[in-house]
Amino acid sequence: MKRVIGRRVLLLFVIGDILGAGIYALVGKVAGYVGGALWLPFLVAFVLAALTATAYAELVGKYPLAAGAALYVNKAFGIPFVTFIVAFTVMMSGITSASAAARAFGGRYLAEFVTLPVIVGALIFLALVALVNFAGISESIKVNVVLTIIEAFGLLVIVGIGLFALFSGDGEPARALEFHPVNGAFLGVLGGTALAFYALLGFEDSVNLAEEAKNPQKDFPRALFGGLLVAALIYMAVAFTATMLVDTETLVSSSGPLLEVVKVAGLSFPPKLFAAIALLAVGNTALINMLMASRIVYGMARQRIIPPVFGAVHPTRATPWVGIVFTIGIAVLLVSTGDVAPLADTTVLLLLVVFAMVNVCVLVLRRESVGHDHYRAPTWAPVLGAVVCLFLALPITGRAGEVYLRAGLLILLGVVLWLVNRYFVGKVTEVDPERIVHGE
Repeated sequence: MKRVIGRRVLLLFVIGDILGAGIYALVGKVAGYVGGALWLPFLVAFVLAALTATAYAELVGKYPLAAGAALYVNKAFGIPFVTFIVAFTVMMSGITSASAAARAFGGRYLAEFVTLPVIVGALIFLALVALVNFAGISESIKVNVVLTIIEAFGLLVIVGIGLFALFSGDGEPARALEFHPVNGAFLGVLGGTALAFYALLGFEDSVNLAEEAKNPQKDFPRALFGGLLVAALIYMAVAFTATMLVDTETLVSSSGPLLEVVKVAGLSFPPKLFAAIALLAVGNTALINMLMASRIVYGMARQRIIPPVFGAVHPTRATPWVGIVFTIGIAVLLVSTGDVAPLADTTVLLLLVVFAMVNVCVLVLRRESVGHDHYRAPTWAPVLGAVVCLFLALPITGRAGEVYLRAGLLILLGVVLWLVNRYFVGKVTEVDPERIVHGE
């Protein structure tokens, strides 16, 4: 690939990858854990995400290739099945994330235009995502760029509303300091942080641009940490504005919490326009994730890691139609059986396991040197990152049993596909993570 992406563009990509449906849909659910001080879990989530970001920053500088976690696990352990499971887990996290976005789409924001059962709105939404995905990669990327700008604008509108409220004396700023955690301070913040973590996911996807960055060894660490910081500041400002202008009970019960902010704001902004922005933001999250998931399925089939039928390409659109149908089918099942928060929590759980492995990989791969300079994380950061990720994955966070069951069944599906493929195709002796991510 041509190395054409500079530091500033890379920073914008990282910010764009992080901003998405999480803050639009879950800010109220986070409030349910801590009360008015709902900015606190976002702050803690940023600190914890930064620990794992140090591992990604070192590894992407050391191996500037577009394959992410699967590549690092493959280099560290060299076990085809483990590499496959990591790639499959990342793929499934994308599907659960898109499913959470679909449920959010069918809720309060859509109700501003038409009254439909949430599940009906979610299914219509998934059908639209499938059609855009099927249309082709160039069309999908163009749509993604436009939607990224729109979703960022929507969050800046909320920040602007907050600033206006502060200077005009509206709202109750003191409410942002009200701390009413469920099950005590530690467990309340822990549960809120585990959910807020969903809104900060996406920084790990930026490593897929490594092969196109001009100077990934120097630029990626700065873009990665800078993008995380900018996103976290925006999220905390949005959270502060939300709790300042809207009471906690309303935020918790609403599936469109930021729309509640717009409706009571002293700074006038058309609610329908903001609802449209929110719907597009949610759509962008789902599109990115389903695009990634369908291509990974295709890449695995092309390498004969899973049954080759999943690698079928449409004769005219040149898109992996079987992979699209497969991933959309799983998403349909998920939105039919889970709500926004549990599906988002499933995404977090799956990626926490992946993040723990990446943190371990950076330590294992210290034994292997490369012929160029790169960022080196302080050893305590990935060690603490691995411990934190595994801790956040435990039931102590208050995570529901259905989340663990759902995540377990999704991974089990991968194991079944691996075994079926081994029976009909034969033993897999090598997995190329780069070809999986690129869909080759």
